[in-house]
Amino acid sequence: MFNAVPEAERDAITAIVFIATFFIALCIGRFLKHRAGVRLGLLFRLSCLILAFYAAIVVYGVHAPWRNHVGAAAILLSTALVVALINRYIWDFYFETKRQTPIPHFLREVVGGIIFLIVLLFVLSYGYHAEAQLKGLLAGSGVVAIILGFAGQNLFAGIIGGISIQINRPYKVGDWLQVHERFAEVMEINWRSTRLRTNDGIYLDIPNNEMVNHEIVNLHYPTEVHAMRIRVGVEYKNPPNRVKDALYRAASTADGVLAEPKVRVFLVDFADFAVIYEIKFYMGNHSRINEINDAIRTNVWYELKRRGITIPFPIRTLHVERKAARPVQEDQAEALSILREELLFECLSDEQLNHLVKQARLNYFGRGEPVIEEGSPGDSMFVLLRGAANVSVSKNGSTIQVATLGAGDCFGEMSLLTGEPRSATVRADGDCYVMEIGKPVMAEVLRAAPSCLEKLSELLAQRKMETEGILKEATRTDDQVLKQRQYTATFLHRLRTFFQL
Repeated sequence: MFNAVPEAERDAITAIVFIATFFIALCIGRFLKHRAGVRLGLLFRLSCLILAFYAAIVVYGVHAPWRNHVGAAAILLSTALVVALINRYIWDFYFETKRQTPIPHFLREVVGGIIFLIVLLFVLSYGYHAEAQLKGLLAGSGVVAIILGFAGQNLFAGIIGGISIQINRPYKVGDWLQVHERFAEVMEINWRSTRLRTNDGIYLDIPNNEMVNHEIVNLHYPTEVHAMRIRVGVEYKNPPNRVKDALYRAASTADGVLAEPKVRVFLVDFADFAVIYEIKFYMGNHSRINEINDAIRTNVWYELKRRGITIPFPIRTLHVERKAARPVQEDQAEALSILREELLFECLSDEQLNHLVKQARLNYFGRGEPVIEEGSPGDSMFVLLRGAANVSVSKNGSTIQVATLGAGDCFGEMSLLTGEPRSATVRADGDCYVMEIGKPVMAEVLRAAPSCLEKLSELLAQRKMETEGILKEATRTDDQVLKQRQYTATFLHRLRTFFQL
């Protein structure tokens, strides 16, 4: 048809006719499917391909008897059976059923199209003896130009990357990945790209070829449990083991940190103005990373503050520290007035109580931090000066809140006087300021006032009987009097043993 037309132009016109005919036929089919409800499947697409093929060879000027046309149509139509078998046994049975790997519909279409293209080239070459024409078509970037012009280099790279991700499955929807310096959750995996969402609600659309070409850090494989790290610098004067104990307690009690595997603390560097420690902790779903980091750092500040461990300022910074608006003497006076109201300390003189308060420690506890924990050993009591705290006990595997403490309340007396394990957990409801009276200070006071031992024993015995419900009646029986004497003697022995008096 175009014998007078130059060969390069004829190749280009043939390619355009092939593509235009194929897509016009497809558009007509899609119109009939969506507007008229006509069901069109693989055979229709194959018919579009054959129609485009015959339009292209007519334009190119290839002439052949009708038997060749019938044979070519039969071969092209039989290709539909091959594609159907591949869809059934390779994509459906092997990948999706056996390997549980979903294969995108676009991949099936691409593989089917490649098979049809190979068969088309075979028919052209051997059915129509068009080797010379094919060489000219390929040399003129005919078929290659069709493929690259239709898809584009980046598009095919994304498709190949998507195929690799779908088959190898390095991550799935819901996993948290580290992409460069950002952490994000996988929201969608399609044939071209992976869509992610950060903790800030920002969506990232990254082509699959970039995902494949870079290191993929999956924080949720094989399970959601994974380790994270936080670094803290403290002054050189603090002994490392003391700092490690403080950081371990601060991280272990933070909300969201898993109990197993346990928190670990490492000394990692001697920097210019601080010793650097690294807290390694384990968490579950990575979506809570901001909250957990905040809880750990908050606990670290309060724990280091209580232990007198300082997080240093850089040497280049001029730090001017001003005295607190509320002097320590006022806190001690407040604690002294509270202890005077406690029956357990009635036997102590004002001078002894004043000594007790002056030797006590003042500590801060942040919201949610445990001041004492049920079952843990203890040898001190606490006076709540400011703030509020919740008291809870464990029963049948659940935690039950039994009381709320406010400013002026005392707790932990039994551990101070007898060394018994803590009978409940007291957790700060907000920022709390407490005074802690320890065993060494109490022992010093009791050595100076040995007569207090008997008074304390009687009070402890009375509290125990009240707890057991023995002293509910106004009049006591001889058995109750005898039991109280036994309890008093027992507590007196325990007090002397505990304080080595």
